[in-house]
Amino acid sequence: MILMENRKARFNYEIVQNLEAGLVLEGWEVKSIRAKAANLKPAYVTIHNGQAVLKNFRVSPWKFGQVGLQDPMREKPLLLHKKELLKLEAQMAEKKVAVVPLKIYLSKGKIKCELGVGKGRQKHEKRQVLKERTMKREAQKAMKGL
Repeated sequence: MILMENRKARFNYEIVQNLEAGLVLEGWEVKSIRAKAANLKPAYVTIHNGQAVLKNFRVSPWKFGQVGLQDPMREKPLLLHKKELLKLEAQMAEKKVAVVPLKIYLSKGKIKCELGVGKGRQKHEKRQVLKERTMKREAQKAMKGL
């Protein structure tokens, strides 16, 4: 079950590879995310001391929780296998790629994050993508009308 999706990420970045990672969350964060009270759009991933961290992922404080003890901008550690982490770190250093979260979803009762590894698109590339989408949509309309 998809809880939230970052559709803008696929437009702003040319996604080359997808990864699945677990999230280390506190109890109130789980409840807020399940209530879809979070913002995934400005979020990105960095690596600190051999640990992947999700930054700028704002989870609104749970309305029934203790006020003042909930930090909505807390950095959330990601759970990745050692091989995946080393590969990701090498890609980030070598190719200047960005790692952005694409989706937050439930899998067997656990909250998971789908990460996308890709390069940022420039303005003219974004325009080209929009043109291709429009042409594809018009072609499908024409085929449907026949």
